[in-house]
Amino acid sequence: MKEDTLVSIVIASYNSAEFLPYAIRSALEQTYRNIEVHVVDDGSTDNTPEAVAPFLSDSRVNYYHQENKGQPFAKNKGIRESRGDFIAFIDADDVWLKDKIEKQLPCFDRGENIGVVYTRVELIDQKGNIIVRDQGPDSRYLSGKITGPLLIENFITGPTSMIRRECFDKVGLFDESIPMGIDYDLWLRISTAYEFVFLNEVTYQYRIWPGQMSHRWKKRFECGKFIMEKFLKDNNHLLEKDIVDEAWAHTYVGRGFCLANIEKQRFEACKSYITALKYKPGYSPAWKAMIRLIVR
Repeated sequence: MKEDTLVSIVIASYNSAEFLPYAIRSALEQTYRNIEVHVVDDGSTDNTPEAVAPFLSDSRVNYYHQENKGQPFAKNKGIRESRGDFIAFIDADDVWLKDKIEKQLPCFDRGENIGVVYTRVELIDQKGNIIVRDQGPDSRYLSGKITGPLLIENFITGPTSMIRRECFDKVGLFDESIPMGIDYDLWLRISTAYEFVFLNEVTYQYRIWPGQMSHRWKKRFECGKFIMEKFLKDNNHLLEKDIVDEAWAHTYVGRGFCLANIEKQRFEACKSYITALKYKPGYSPAWKAMIRLIVR
């Protein structure tokens, strides 16, 4: 990797003025210096302009305001305005560790067909205190050609990812018709043409706070279902039927878990587990979930 390789950082923000300065500062304080930052204000009604203003004296920082259209529109605006050969994202309420780019960028030297490098993540609370570090098994995170396993479960820690620009040229930008799960849709499309690399390092701090959008599990499920259907319509020939069946089984087990544990709707959860078993009768996570439901 050339030392003068430009990395573009996109921060899409909506009413996150409280946290946005931390995200911008974590980008500007990277040990890798050749960066540009694109902050896209998606029609915020708080004091976002005032929060960004102190950073505009840095020539690397660019600020755009648009009417509220949603996250995919804001991120795509940042991508279109950027100039780097590699693009990375920070959610406006999150933080990068200082050596994130320095650690991830060299991973692209492993092969010209590497499109995405992703890492581990740690959770922080509203005040920035670490809640938990990602200690999941290494086997959960895969490298290489990952389309099949990725359809079954989205194991990509999305915000940690750095992306080769040509991936967007080949498969397109974020799908602006999808309100949630846009990362998953993009990873699936990129996986058909490029390889992924998992770097076993923590580079990203994901903030947990009451106002974040990711708590809306029902909408996330519906969007995930739509993304899978759309992807399979265009790429069903790439995958064996057993993998597709397992992907749907896994999806409905996840829905059942939310119904049972968040909504306390045991009967509806049971129906979701049965749907999973219709796709894959021997799917053990569905049977185990059913047993737990009965015992409880």
